[in-house]
Amino acid sequence: MPDTRPDTQFVDGICSACISYAKRKETDWPAREKRLLEILDASHGECIVASSGGKDSTWITLKLLELGAHVTCVTAATCHLTDIGRKNLDNLARYATTIEVSPNKTVRAKLNRLGLQLVGDISWPEHVSIFTVPFRAASQSGISVVFYGENPQEAYGGPTGADAAFELTARWRSEFGGFLGLRPSDMVGKEGITGRDMIDYTLPFNEHTEVKAYFLGQFYQWDSLRNAACAFDHGMKWTLPTPANYWPFENQDNAQTGLHDHLMFRKYGYGRGCAQISVDIRAGRITRAEALEWVRENDGVFPYVYAGVSLHEILRAIELTAQQLYEIMDRFTNHELISETRNYRPILKEFAGAGA
Repeated sequence: MPDTRPDTQFVDGICSACISYAKRKETDWPAREKRLLEILDASHGECIVASSGGKDSTWITLKLLELGAHVTCVTAATCHLTDIGRKNLDNLARYATTIEVSPNKTVRAKLNRLGLQLVGDISWPEHVSIFTVPFRAASQSGISVVFYGENPQEAYGGPTGADAAFELTARWRSEFGGFLGLRPSDMVGKEGITGRDMIDYTLPFNEHTEVKAYFLGQFYQWDSLRNAACAFDHGMKWTLPTPANYWPFENQDNAQTGLHDHLMFRKYGYGRGCAQISVDIRAGRITRAEALEWVRENDGVFPYVYAGVSLHEILRAIELTAQQLYEIMDRFTNHELISETRNYRPILKEFAGAGA
């Protein structure tokens, strides 16, 4: 991982993710499971799983059911659901009650476009809603416990001490919830967006104090490949969404993810594939030399198509032209990190010339 990754600290050349991973050997996992069982007992086994229908939410659901919990899966509808994403959501509904909350799609398209224009992130509204919709559903149904997957700072790196967090608190959401300095209230008044339009992207004043959210990856050692194998055995489908991804079993549901990941590559000099393959290096599944070879060849490849959906289709949905996208990406690209000879200007000019 490069030191340009936000919030990632290095100690003697070792990133915080690798430091956290090494701590797992010293963790008392049985004691943590006991703590989890106490949390479930206090809620009478009733809990909500923040779900996308993917490998992680499938594994979380099945694990909690194994413990005797009464699980309700709550999905904050993704920005541009893929066919395979729909199948996986339906598959998860075979195992637990599911609720899908779909905010106003006209407003969502505006937020996708504004996210791109203002902070270079088409997925800004999705990242915000996944940390609000499950809380709202829990509060409205009288359920006091929500489960998310891994603690991202423990699994992928973050500031010192952040890897120890068990709870997804309001403070954590404010710091790591994907806002990029842009708050839901900042959207009010832009393109006719009202405060009511932003309800699904905000939390009522005291709601987050009534509902507790936990990272299940702090109670059981987090393993994406284990999660994927379990999900596959229980009916989940997957396909490599883009050559820029290393894992074929992640981020299947949102066709806009390819563009989100590509902007990440342009801003910080690493893409989704690099993040995924780094996990496999830590786990000893691949050598760093082998991983670097793959990254140099594939990381940051331009996402003409993602999970079977063309980028032109995505741009039409958010009313953005290819030329406008080109200009936005050029503005957010760190030109000191990204070479113009690789997957950049020549390819994008051809794409922009094709129209939206």
